[in-house]
Amino acid sequence: MDIDCIPFKKTGYFSQLICDYLEEKETLKPFHNRFPSLENFESQIEEKSRDFPEAHRNVLYDSLVKQHSNVELGKKTKNNLVMLKEPTTFTIVTGHQLNLFTGPLYFLYKIISTINLTVALKKRYPKYNFVPVYWMATEDHDFDEINYFNFKGKKLQWNPDSHPGGAVGDLLTDGLQEVFDIFGEALGVGRNATVIKDLFRRTYLEHGNLAEATRYLANELFGDYGLVIVDGNDTNLKKLFVPYIKKDIFEHLPFQKISETIDYLKGLPENYAIQVNPREINYFYLKKGLRERIIKKDGIFLVNDTEIKFTKDELMTEIETHPEAFSPNVIARPLYQETILPNLCYIGGGGELAYWLQLKSYFEAMQVPFPMLLLRNSVLVVTKKQSKKLSKLGISIADVFLKQNDLINKKIREVSNIDIDFEPQKTHLENQFKALYEIADQTDKSFLGAVKAQEIKQKKGLDNLEKRLLKAQKRKLKDQVVRMTELQDQLFPGRSLQERNLNFSELYLELGDSLIPTLFESLKPLELEFSIIEV
Repeated sequence: MDIDCIPFKKTGYFSQLICDYLEEKETLKPFHNRFPSLENFESQIEEKSRDFPEAHRNVLYDSLVKQHSNVELGKKTKNNLVMLKEPTTFTIVTGHQLNLFTGPLYFLYKIISTINLTVALKKRYPKYNFVPVYWMATEDHDFDEINYFNFKGKKLQWNPDSHPGGAVGDLLTDGLQEVFDIFGEALGVGRNATVIKDLFRRTYLEHGNLAEATRYLANELFGDYGLVIVDGNDTNLKKLFVPYIKKDIFEHLPFQKISETIDYLKGLPENYAIQVNPREINYFYLKKGLRERIIKKDGIFLVNDTEIKFTKDELMTEIETHPEAFSPNVIARPLYQETILPNLCYIGGGGELAYWLQLKSYFEAMQVPFPMLLLRNSVLVVTKKQSKKLSKLGISIADVFLKQNDLINKKIREVSNIDIDFEPQKTHLENQFKALYEIADQTDKSFLGAVKAQEIKQKKGLDNLEKRLLKAQKRKLKDQVVRMTELQDQLFPGRSLQERNLNFSELYLELGDSLIPTLFESLKPLELEFSIIEV
């Protein structure tokens, strides 16, 4: 197995905000506490030790033991659950939606990054314990984002007879037999195909709802590595969060603080994109089959698109007696997570980190320690056969990340037996017109416009000629162009990153039981570069 890497910035797939964050630009330092390096974790541990209520640990332990009661836990996970009661134990967290059969590959990369970081931290700080946590997004309600996965270029989609709404974690697994049948046929035969079929069957055909199924699947894949799985849709955990729910709903503190941050970001010359916008109330009202926004109108609190309404006193009582009915949105969920977990670091993708960077002042106002933010590992898996093809075509790792048209043009210029780079001619033309500008300036300045127009016309003519010659060479070298595009399409399906499209089952078919150990061996969460793994 060979491993190469490329800076995230050079892939062309990551935002300016994330690239600047990775380069530790001064502009972004007000939006995070500490950059994720091994050395900086010492201060993070000290801060979380001071500010995390010890009473929360027993509540957390009791809830997680109950949540894990229906899965067979490995020794490491059992030990991690017990250690969470100790004041020297901290968590590293990643989160993800309940995508069908894990969804895209980066589900694996998130969790492996998280587990590998806990291992590195234990080596550096042996007197502390570090527990990897996967936070299941059981309360999300956007079913269309999670009801499918891609396999060999086809979309395998779950279409239940009815979707009652509410939290997706409560969704019954009815109708997944049909997906299983189609998937099983597509997998074909062989040992690895049989393993995948059996895993899908046990996950979805032997568990009643999506939350139970996803917990089982994550535990099957990573239980031996000590992964703890958290479902935030838990009454006792939400009881710990009641004071913060009130501050949001009645004081609008998150809305104020995050709006100020957004205004500041918009005023920066970098023109960073805003990832999420806060609402005055950042909670949904959650019941069976229902998850709708809470809004305030004329002094009354309404549940959007329903007849449910509360006065302020009634809503205050509802929060205190039924905290499980209050579901945080994308703004409030991070605070909930950091309130109930002794957490040091959140590991996420570029989009996730972008909205976390908007939240620091909100955390400070709520007096909750802000976690360190680490970009998850990203990976391009290349087979030896594909690697040989790249080498034969003279395509480097950096080249393969180019937009397809840019890649073709670059390689055509390199292999062509004529020079299709007209930059020397353009430079020569500019020098000629420089002399013409001087003549016009000395004789009649009204001719300057005419000279400029002629220069633009001549340059445009050279550009058109260059494009026509490139097009002719592409036809001449059609076979080479076809091989390049086919290979790049294999590595970047849908002209996007492999990890955002492929399901892990596609790699498991080829690599079998070695897939996950190979990824664990390859991914270094603190190296902060895009990995290319040849298998």
